[in-house]
Amino acid sequence: MPDQKTVHIIGGGLAGSEAAWQVAKSGQRAVIYEMRPDRTTDAHQTDNLAELVCSNSFRSDDAEYNAVGLLHEEMRRCGSLILAMADANKVPAGGALAVDRDEFAAAVTKTLADEPLIDVERGEIDGLPPEDWENVIIATGPLTSAPLAEAIRGLTDEDALAFFDAIAPIVYTDSINMDVAWFQSRYDKPGPGGTGKDYINCPMDKEQYLAFLAALETAEKTEFKEWEENTPYFEGCLPIEVMASRGEDTLRYGPMKPIGLTNRHTGGKAYAIVQLRQDNSLGTLYNLVGFQTKLKHGEQARIFGMIPGLENASFARLGGIHRNTFLNSPRLLDRELRLKAMPRIRFAGQITGVEGYVESAAIGLLAGRYAAAQNEGSSFTAPPVTTALGALIDHITGGAEDETFQPMNINFGLVPPLEFRVKGRDRKKAYSDRALADLQTWQDGAVAAE
Repeated sequence: MPDQKTVHIIGGGLAGSEAAWQVAKSGQRAVIYEMRPDRTTDAHQTDNLAELVCSNSFRSDDAEYNAVGLLHEEMRRCGSLILAMADANKVPAGGALAVDRDEFAAAVTKTLADEPLIDVERGEIDGLPPEDWENVIIATGPLTSAPLAEAIRGLTDEDALAFFDAIAPIVYTDSINMDVAWFQSRYDKPGPGGTGKDYINCPMDKEQYLAFLAALETAEKTEFKEWEENTPYFEGCLPIEVMASRGEDTLRYGPMKPIGLTNRHTGGKAYAIVQLRQDNSLGTLYNLVGFQTKLKHGEQARIFGMIPGLENASFARLGGIHRNTFLNSPRLLDRELRLKAMPRIRFAGQITGVEGYVESAAIGLLAGRYAAAQNEGSSFTAPPVTTALGALIDHITGGAEDETFQPMNINFGLVPPLEFRVKGRDRKKAYSDRALADLQTWQDGAVAAE
C-alpha cells in the first residue's frame, strides 16, 4: 500500500500522466487512479492513459512566433513526458505538432508502467479522496465522473461551470477523391517531419459553399437534455454548424479559409477549402480540421459528402459532442493549484479552466512539481509570468477575473508587455526570446538552490 508520502493522482489523461512523471522524476512515489475500463466515457475509445479524444494535433510547433509553440519548447526544456512522447510519435502536419493518437497514448502508457516509482490503479474514485491521502492531484479533465464532480461541488459550495466540446470526424484516406483534392500545407510551409504537403485540401466554389451552408442550417442536430440546454460552448472549439450560423463568411474566414493554397489540378484559387490532417503514422486516416460537430451521424455522412473530394468518403469515426466541466479556478484555487477549501487537494489539466492538450499537460507538469516539493518539505516556485508556463498558471490562479472566467488557450495576451517597443510580427519573437531567456534563468536558479 502507498505510504503517506505518495502523491495520489486521480485521472490518467494528459495532465495526470504528466503530473505523475514529474513526481517520479523528483524521486517521489505517485499512484495514478484511472477509472477506465471499469467506467468509460462518451469520448474515449481505449483504456490507454493520455488518450487524445478530439484532435490529434498539439497545434503550432513554432517556438519563435507562436505562443503554443513556445509552450511546447518550455515544456521540452522542463522534461515533459507528453512533449517527449509527442515528438517520438509525430506525423506530418505542416507547422503543427500532430501525432499518431494510438501510438502516442500507448507510448505514454508504457513509459509510465515501466517507471518503478509510478503505480497505476484502475477503478473510479467516486467521491472525495480518503482523508489519509495528504497529497492529492485531481486531474479528471472535462469528463469528470458525476459522483466526483458532485463531491467537488459540495465541497466548494459553488456550481461547476460547463461547456460543450465537440469532436471532429475522421475519414479513411483511400476513400478521398484525389482527382479533386490535393496535398499542400498552407503557404507550402513544412512542419515537424513535414514536407510542405502535409494536408489534403478539398476546394469549394461559391455555389458549393453556399449549398453546404444551407445544408448545415437545416440538418438535424443532437438534442440536448433539459439540464444541458443553457451550457455555453467554448469559443475555441465551436461546432461547425454553430460557426456557420454566425454569418455567411464565418467559415471561409475560419477553418475553411482558402488563403495560402493553390489548386494543384487547375492552378486556380478556391472560394473556400476544407483541410484534412493526417491522424495516424500510417497515413490511412485523416481528420477534418475544425469540423467538430453536433450533427446527427446520418446527417454527417450526407452533408460532409457534399464536400468536393469527399463524395464517397468512408468515416472511421463520426463527430460527436460531450459536456465539459471546469472550476472557477481564480476563485477556488490558490497560487499552488490547491483547493482553498481543502488544501491537501490540487487540481490540474482542463478542469482548472485551461483549454487545449498542451495547456492541460503544462498545468499537470506544474502540479506535479508542487506536489513533489510538498513531499520533500521544500518549496517550488512556478516559472516567471514572462514565460508561457508562468503566464498560464498565473491566469487561472488569480490573473483572470473570476466573474467572467472562461477556458483559455495560451496566448501572448497573457504575458506582461515588453519593456521596449517592437512592431508587427517581431513582437511575438521578442516575447518568445524573453520567455526562453527567463526560463533558463529560472532553471539555473532552481539548480543552484538544490
